[in-house]
Amino acid sequence: MGGLGLLIGIPLTLTMLFRVVPPPVTPLMLLRVVQGYGIDKNWRPLDQISPYLRQAVIASEDAKFCTHWGFDWDAIDNAIDMYEDGGKVLGASTISMQTAKNVFLWPGRTFVRKGMEAYLTLYLEGLWPKRRILEVYLNVAEFGPGLYGAEAAAMRYFGKPAATLSPREAALLAAVLPAPLKRSPSRPSAAVSRRAGLIAARAAQVRLGRDGAC
Repeated sequence: MGGLGLLIGIPLTLTMLFRVVPPPVTPLMLLRVVQGYGIDKNWRPLDQISPYLRQAVIASEDAKFCTHWGFDWDAIDNAIDMYEDGGKVLGASTISMQTAKNVFLWPGRTFVRKGMEAYLTLYLEGLWPKRRILEVYLNVAEFGPGLYGAEAAAMRYFGKPAATLSPREAALLAAVLPAPLKRSPSRPSAAVSRRAGLIAARAAQVRLGRDGAC
């Protein structure tokens, strides 16, 4: 198989596999192991993750998740403008893009890695329903050092299953996602607490579809 065949075939095969099978491990998990952390995760189907957390994550990470095809072009345009003005690039990654990154790639902000992320996002959006994208994201996202997924995070921080999270607890978990190694939902700083309040207010406006996602 040539280079082009590998470029197409490997992502296609893994994307189809992970549509029905939970990803066993991610590159970030392996990187954290090298850094001295363990792997604490416990996969849960989307129906066993509180709708409050689903709403909070959509409200916090990607308000247009249910209507875009993987990319929020308005956010991308704003990020490019900020980059050209010498500012820090924030807010351009959708849940679909973050899922592609978390499942297949390593952390980083190089143009090569971002290009690969965009390429893999096309596979996810073309081959997975939105429900599966959200389900995988909520099960592999990093919520703390060596801590992955809603179930493990809910148990560690609040001593309860992800299915029973309250709106406030869900908002606190969503509030730490941009910086899970520096923020704690169980001992939130004033900034995290304020962010959680804003997320909770926005989450209340998110309407989940019949499939539990969009």
